[in-house]
Amino acid sequence: MTWCPTLPAMADDRAVLDRAFVAALATFEQAFPKLGASAFGVDTGAYRDAMSFLQFDSAVWGGSVTVELQIRATATGSCSRFAAFVRIPPENGVATLVLCPEFFDSGTDALRELTILHEMVHVVAGSDECQAMAFAAAVEQASHGRFTSVDAYWQASGCGGSAYRLPD
Repeated sequence: MTWCPTLPAMADDRAVLDRAFVAALATFEQAFPKLGASAFGVDTGAYRDAMSFLQFDSAVWGGSVTVELQIRATATGSCSRFAAFVRIPPENGVATLVLCPEFFDSGTDALRELTILHEMVHVVAGSDECQAMAFAAAVEQASHGRFTSVDAYWQASGCGGSAYRLPD
């Protein structure tokens, strides 16, 4: 994993994040053969590289992008509203995935896994929340035969009128 050297993380937080990444990658790898080269406008090869190596070649951002993981100790700024978020577009070829205290303090391992699946869509494909939710749900569906309900967030984000749909 590529860690932000200026913000040291506690070993327990790193272990939780590592487990979430391993689980998310396993879920994606199981779904990968069913997704095709692109799903919901997400380049699945670039997504796979981003998940596996924290680096990928991006048609969206133009060039090679490295994913930097940053663990925040305090729930300030965007961390007061989210469990995680991504700083995009990449700066100097680096997209930063910020993990907030909520990611570590609440929820289940499955929710952390879903968060990683969702946020990595932003890393690879951009800021569209509906796209990220639809892609993550499709990955879960293809891998597990079911997906985590995101109905409230889907509605709050206005996704009913978007080009994206959740699995049946």
